[in-house]
Amino acid sequence: MRALDAVTAERAEDAVLSVRGLTVRFRLRGGRTVDAVSDADFDLAAGECLALVGESGCGKSVLASALLGLLPGNAETSGTALLAGPDGRHGTGGETTDGGGAVDLLAADEKTLARTVRGRRVGLVPQSPAAHLTPVRTVRSHLEETVRALTGTARRARRGAAEEAAGRTAFPADHLDRHPHELSGGLAQRAATALALIGDARLLLADEPTTGLDRDLVDRTVDELRRHADDGRALLLITHDLAAAERIADRVAVMYAGRIVEIAPAHRFFGPVGPRHPYARGLLDALPDRAFAPIPGMPPELTDLPGGCAFAPRCPRATDLCATRPEPTAGVACHHPEHPRA
Repeated sequence: MRALDAVTAERAEDAVLSVRGLTVRFRLRGGRTVDAVSDADFDLAAGECLALVGESGCGKSVLASALLGLLPGNAETSGTALLAGPDGRHGTGGETTDGGGAVDLLAADEKTLARTVRGRRVGLVPQSPAAHLTPVRTVRSHLEETVRALTGTARRARRGAAEEAAGRTAFPADHLDRHPHELSGGLAQRAATALALIGDARLLLADEPTTGLDRDLVDRTVDELRRHADDGRALLLITHDLAAAERIADRVAVMYAGRIVEIAPAHRFFGPVGPRHPYARGLLDALPDRAFAPIPGMPPELTDLPGGCAFAPRCPRATDLCATRPEPTAGVACHHPEHPRA
């Protein structure tokens, strides 16, 4: 693991989640391997929203699945992902019997993750909500059972708590008694978000939480997620929607070909200064309200990554130096970072 500078070390000390060297490798038939996530480093503090952005297939959802132990059997993980205890401590003594101590999410066993982490300490808004909803149960039943399991609310109060949770994500009350197959994609997404907010987990992973929503509902949904962070919790927002990220994020992490290539404060990233990695700059310039200029070429296949900088074949600033892999410097992994805009 690379040595941390003073600012990073201070941030790690106060973090709800501190990730170092997170790597996910998939074993394929024929002895091949795929590095879906490589050496991810970041910290996430209480009250903070970190937006993880990048093109489809870059490894964002794999990273979230690794944090919750939801990867398939052919996956191998390395690194650390330390989830602080409720008291904010990062002690290495391991998980306590009541699930209240610090825990390395990558090293924890399935029993610990299932009983004390998922839903209770880490909430998940899944990318594919239909796969996480039981088809034979109504939305109301899902919500009431989650209220019971996570909060211990008495039976008579569960109905009101479930309806309150649905209201937080603008899920219509007259659809609460419908089954998942009777919902549109957008309604299923709102139901899944309501489920994730129950219990007020200290860390919330929201994986594409605005899929299938119109702009007004996108804004309402991310505003509710922002309130979750403002109440002293941490939010990792995984999204293609840069407008949603700009609306609520404190910092932005850009992923390309399995690697985080830049982390920057949101006000700098979206403001006049702009991002410094050429790929991150290209993401912004591709937006219709900006230059509307697409990034040339296509992302590489993770089974056939080029040597050195993976973005070099698409980068107008690439030189022979880019045949070697750049290490992060001042938050950007690039041999030729963009100069800040005037």
